[in-house]
Amino acid sequence: MRLELPVIPLRSTVIPPHATAPVEVGRAKSKRAVEEALGADRLIFLVAQRDPEVDDPTPDDLYSIGTLGVVKQAMRLPDGTMQVMVEVRSRVQLLDYIAGPYLRARGEVQNETPLRDETLGRVLVDEIKDAFDRYVAGHKSLRLDRYQLDNLRATSDPAVLADTITFHATWSVEEKQAVLEATDLEARLKKVLEFLTRDLERFEMDKRVSQRVKEQMDQNQREYYLREQMKAIQKELGGEDGLGDLEELRGKIEAAGMPEAVKQKALKELQRLERMQQGSPEATVARTYLDWLVEVPWTKADDEVLDINRTRAVLDEDHYGLQDVKERILEYLAVRQLTQGLDVRNKAPILVLVGPPGVGKTSLGRSIARSMNRQFYRISLGGVRDEAEIRGHRRTYIGALPGKIIQAMKQVGVINPVILLDEIDKMSADWRGDPASAMLEVLDPEQNNTFTDHYLDVQYDLSRVFFITTANTLQTIPRPLLDRMEVIEIPGYTNYEKHNIAKQFLLPRQIREAGMEGKLSVSDAAIDRVINEYTREAGVRNLERELGKIARKGAKNFLESPWEGQRLVDAPEVPAYLGIPKFRPEKAEKEPSVGTAQGLAWTPVGGTLLTIEAVAVPGTGKIVLTGSLGEVMKESAQAAFTYLRAHAQEWGLPEDFHNKYDVHVHVPEGATPKDGPSAGITMTTALASALSRRPARMDIAMTGEITLRGKVLPIGGVKEKLLAAHQAGISKIIVPKENEAQLQDLPEEIRRGLEITLAEDVSEVLKTLLLPEPVMPVVQPGENRPQPGAGA
Repeated sequence: MRLELPVIPLRSTVIPPHATAPVEVGRAKSKRAVEEALGADRLIFLVAQRDPEVDDPTPDDLYSIGTLGVVKQAMRLPDGTMQVMVEVRSRVQLLDYIAGPYLRARGEVQNETPLRDETLGRVLVDEIKDAFDRYVAGHKSLRLDRYQLDNLRATSDPAVLADTITFHATWSVEEKQAVLEATDLEARLKKVLEFLTRDLERFEMDKRVSQRVKEQMDQNQREYYLREQMKAIQKELGGEDGLGDLEELRGKIEAAGMPEAVKQKALKELQRLERMQQGSPEATVARTYLDWLVEVPWTKADDEVLDINRTRAVLDEDHYGLQDVKERILEYLAVRQLTQGLDVRNKAPILVLVGPPGVGKTSLGRSIARSMNRQFYRISLGGVRDEAEIRGHRRTYIGALPGKIIQAMKQVGVINPVILLDEIDKMSADWRGDPASAMLEVLDPEQNNTFTDHYLDVQYDLSRVFFITTANTLQTIPRPLLDRMEVIEIPGYTNYEKHNIAKQFLLPRQIREAGMEGKLSVSDAAIDRVINEYTREAGVRNLERELGKIARKGAKNFLESPWEGQRLVDAPEVPAYLGIPKFRPEKAEKEPSVGTAQGLAWTPVGGTLLTIEAVAVPGTGKIVLTGSLGEVMKESAQAAFTYLRAHAQEWGLPEDFHNKYDVHVHVPEGATPKDGPSAGITMTTALASALSRRPARMDIAMTGEITLRGKVLPIGGVKEKLLAAHQAGISKIIVPKENEAQLQDLPEEIRRGLEITLAEDVSEVLKTLLLPEPVMPVVQPGENRPQPGAGA
């Protein structure tokens, strides 16, 4: 049967057939629809809205299945709304809507179809009645009187039973609509039973949870009662304040956000503390331990900012140059930015910034922390030789403390700080343990999420800490520890870079700190003179110190004799501020010389020239090595001497010189220890020049180790050594062929000014450096040395 009737949209309810219910009508269109129904045959369509928040629903906002109702009564309320009592008769399939001042639609009334399987129907009806009885009994807010329940139990019509239960149940609109749209009676019964069974399981679960909560509350009440008794006893004993502190400590433990295992250990320790005599040594140890547990952060974290553009701006603002270093840091942070929010543990290698003192390693770490909006903490590891400094002391005495890592975490108060481990290459080991081995667990991304401090004796997660380490050299870092790190080398600065750093960063800061802004300035020539004559370093630490002296001296002069405007300190005036120059500009000797070779060496403060001298005198074949040489350099001299013995004829050396001459190899500045695998070809050149009396070119500097076969081996510190040569005025360099790749990292202004030769064999070096004619023949044993000018 098809009907054309007004439509009332229902916001948050579904009224199924066989139900009579009040409907509150407030919308103007719905009121008009009710009035039209009252003026006709009182029939009306009731259709639920898909979204109850829509105030003016269109046909698309309504479900396609509704119900046919009869308006039994309508009453206007004082607030303008209408209270309408509707008796619902059957389901309706809405076909189409008719345009007008209110919703009006054509619908087809759907008649009930009988059950296909009567036996199954009876079974479903019995199960539904039983389930609904338990549903009413277990529901906390649903209340049906006995009359309604008796009528439901007596209902034999499956359709009436399903629709009536749907009307009374507290299901969602979507679930009730699903029952309404089930035109097949058997499917409708199954859906009603499914919803009832689901709710019964939920009621049972809530009941079990409530029972557990009640038991826990009973336990808490019991503990509360016992604690109150303890308070009363403690009050009688005069210790009420101490017990109040313990209650406060219990609250801190509950609020600290510890992992469950740690929390249980803390509560157990608190119970032990409650039984101790307050003021006893054992109570002091236990209380201090609990204070550490609650003060170390467990969940609190900074709101991290991961934006490589912001980081790039901060790094450029704080540091001049260092482009390769900045790029590597940005690559590292870019990966973190792209994996932010993913359940991926940070397993990237720990960064280690390696370079001479004063090149900005620590300040780079501080800039990284600032760009990421994280707390920054610096731990100095120089001179640490006790494993307990890292892992903490065991709680066996009153003065025990956690290690430096846990102390740092307590200090910053968050679980994701940036921690800089400074001077990691200066840790050492003794009978108290090896702190470098303890650092393995701290820095290994595979292990540090379960770091165990001996004092806390619980697992602590360090995986969200951004660790950065610094070192002057990699030689003293243990290999297993270095394996966990990614090395970023920061070479020394060129004079050009030092000038710009001083002008843009150091000098403005020192003038500002001296209170001389607008009163004092330093010329470019004066800055260059300070760099060349008052400092000798790879970094800029001493340069800043000297500029600070100029600023302070200027402040004193200003107070003694004030001046108007800004005073300029020029190059000739620098000694008046800093005194006599400490260094002369390092310039290499460039005149050819017999028995001398110009080498390049690496030192903790950068590269330096290393002049090696050799003299051959009649003797018995002894080799004397002086200049505070280490074992490696002594071995290099022995290898050079043996190579020359094997190739004496090729280089025109005296016959049987290893038996007839004593050779003395000396490296000047004997008070300075020297060692390292890079002086082999320099010693070979000096020895060959001394034995053959052929002058060696001094305008060429070299670096490289040799084998007994004369092969030139690669070395380290290429950047630093070439910077030293450039600053000393040497433009021609010999380096091992295998170091060719490292040359790409040189600053462009340095690479343009150097002529670099790559050597694979020491014979290539000797052919380049030894001039063809000897200055004076070597004196044979038993012969008189010719006097200068007397002929050969």
